[in-house]
Amino acid sequence: MFWKTIVGVVGLTLLTIGGVRAEDAQTTKNGAGLDCRYEQSDGETSGSAFPSDDVFRPLMADPKQPQFFATYQSVQRREPTSTVKGIGKSVNVGSVGFGENFGFYTKRQGCNGWQVGLLAGVFSQFNLDAPSSDLINTDYIVGIPVTWRRGDWSTRVRLYHQSSHVGDEFLLENPAFNRVNLSFEEVEAILSYDHRWVRVYAGGGYLLHREPAVLDRNHVQWGMELRGPTIDAPFLERGIPGLRLTPVLGADFKTFEELHWIINSHVVGGFEWSRPGATRRFRFLVNYYRGFYPYGQFFNEKVESVGFGFYLAF
Repeated sequence: MFWKTIVGVVGLTLLTIGGVRAEDAQTTKNGAGLDCRYEQSDGETSGSAFPSDDVFRPLMADPKQPQFFATYQSVQRREPTSTVKGIGKSVNVGSVGFGENFGFYTKRQGCNGWQVGLLAGVFSQFNLDAPSSDLINTDYIVGIPVTWRRGDWSTRVRLYHQSSHVGDEFLLENPAFNRVNLSFEEVEAILSYDHRWVRVYAGGGYLLHREPAVLDRNHVQWGMELRGPTIDAPFLERGIPGLRLTPVLGADFKTFEELHWIINSHVVGGFEWSRPGATRRFRFLVNYYRGFYPYGQFFNEKVESVGFGFYLAF
């Protein structure tokens, strides 16, 4: 199942790259291509429905950022709290995500202003050591983000729901597994500051409703991103005119009251391909994670993982 998903993501990637070549650059009123997630501009005040970009850049290293990706992870369970059939101290995991923020309406002067939209995402993990790459867990999220920017400062406030579900194949192999009906609604706020090639951000969240009801409510999050100089993409630029390459590095840190404020660290780094005037971006990133498992039913398991993945942004 996981490898079929990988084939689908790779196929979508090829179509996306082909689309970048033929795609007309999106333009502002002065004719210049602009994506307010990565560029800034002072222009005329205007409002529009269904904007193609946002005024807040998605968090590159956040494991729960709604986006399209497929990754391979070598996961080490540091302090197993339970014995699960088929999952020992280490396991090879395939992880996929599907999701995006969809803008409904924006009011801006250039890139300064606000936007409201809808977010949705699915995050699934597969045990690649099992004969049929068993589905382990899937998280579903849906919510409403409100974003705002003024110069180098930007913020995202969102109210969202998450529910987590264990895979059927996993439960068949582990009939005694103590499944938790993990579900919650959270309000979250992140403040971000960009300066040239550096970005830093910080914020947190509060659980308005949660199941189990004994879960503590608070979490804190912070991180940084570095974007290197953009150059013509080696080897590919001749076949895909205008394709650019940017080295990127990101680090995201989260700590939860429920998990005794232990810091969970996720570091990613690699390369991003894009084209002037287009909102689509393709990334290849290697990643390292240390902390409590960021997904669903195994949130109280301490793990350490290393891997790589492909990421699509629209």
